[in-house]
Amino acid sequence: MTLDLTAMSRKELLQLQIDVEKALKDAEKRDRREALKAAESAAAEYGYPLEDLVGGKKGSSARPKAAPKYRNPEKPEQTWTGRGRRPQWVHDALEKGTALTDLEI
Repeated sequence: MTLDLTAMSRKELLQLQIDVEKALKDAEKRDRREALKAAESAAAEYGYPLEDLVGGKKGSSARPKAAPKYRNPEKPEQTWTGRGRRPQWVHDALEKGTALTDLEI
């Protein structure tokens, strides 16, 4: 398949670019599905589910969800694990003079 790009207008070239990017994404998804099927098949030949060999469920994150370490005393449903950015309620409590240790669960 050969395209004469020099004969195409700018608008046609831009549309072609969009179409190629979509086709590439679709091809990658298809290749990933096929690779997953092949890996599951290879694991099954040895009598194992793929999840057992790769250490988790399909599509799960590498790091398990952390348990909350801090709780908002004013709204107990608001918690924070201590990872990532501090929630606004933690900043507010610290500004009021509350120690971070006072918020621990």
